[in-house]
Amino acid sequence: MNPERPHIVVSASDPFGRGEERGERLRDALPGGLGLYIELFRLAGLSEERVREDALRTAEVIDAFRPRLRKEMDGVAAGAGIDPWQVYALNARTELLAQSGQGRPGECSTIVRRLEPGGSGPRTFGAQTWDWHVELAPYWHTHEVRGGRHDVVGLTEHGILGKVGVNSAGLALHFNILGHRADGVGGVPVHLLAATVLEEAGSVGEALDLVRSASVSASSSFTLFDRETAVTADITPIGVFVVEPVGGTVIRTNHFLSPEPRAGEKNELYQPDSGERYDLIAARLARGPRPRDAAGLLGFLCSGPGQPPLCCVPDMTLPFGERWATLSTIVLEPAGRTARVADGSPLEARDRPWRVLTA
Repeated sequence: MNPERPHIVVSASDPFGRGEERGERLRDALPGGLGLYIELFRLAGLSEERVREDALRTAEVIDAFRPRLRKEMDGVAAGAGIDPWQVYALNARTELLAQSGQGRPGECSTIVRRLEPGGSGPRTFGAQTWDWHVELAPYWHTHEVRGGRHDVVGLTEHGILGKVGVNSAGLALHFNILGHRADGVGGVPVHLLAATVLEEAGSVGEALDLVRSASVSASSSFTLFDRETAVTADITPIGVFVVEPVGGTVIRTNHFLSPEPRAGEKNELYQPDSGERYDLIAARLARGPRPRDAAGLLGFLCSGPGQPPLCCVPDMTLPFGERWATLSTIVLEPAGRTARVADGSPLEARDRPWRVLTA
């Protein structure tokens, strides 16, 4: 882990205070990431005024879902010295960008394993790559969030309340983006839904109930696992569809695994890339032996020249908005309530230190 990578601890008892703590720590860096997103929105055909209108409309939805989330975002804005609508837009960046039909080659890959019960009972562990625009590499951080129902550790982007992590109840969440023709703005942002799941849910069952209670307007996958159970869910504007592990393993890339949303999938966004990455991981696992611990998952998420890009290397000859990189590798283990985070791909992480966080 880059020692200069921010690690932010927020622990105020009230949501506005937690947000303000986060915003103050990010005051110098957050505007840089915000500026890049404003440019990405522009490339998606969204003017700054349109983004502002959509962000304020989304804030009303958030207020109805969990008023504390809006208070926390208002705290981030106050602490960072920016307008609240800008923080709302960052947290709704998936929904805003869903309005564009632009293809996004290269995205996240996830594996979660559930070992069969033994002398000490079932064990679960997971790993994922987080692939995104290389220009945003300086604008994410690891965090500890304390003061809610459950403590949470993991990583997120500057200004966004949550993404990937594990909580003090031993519930873990990996996050992959999906694309459906019904996607757009107007629902609970999926990043805020992930933050809510990790703060409030103590098990996979509780997490699924919470996800089903939210009206979302953009698609994503949450791969959810606690000490004994692992599932992945296609979360869409047309419903939530749960997919069970196959042979004790969940593989997740960026296409739907359930038939209902697949009929409306935006295949032009992530295919054939997503299917090729999925098939590469599945073929490796089929050859065996299957990993028995979290560290053993990382080799299944490596790729080289000529292979589907499980590890994204940015092509700097392409224009801004098309330079994809693996920004981070994350390993989650519910039994120890731990998240291990490294900068870069699993290949790069072999020679880099990891940041180990415990909820």
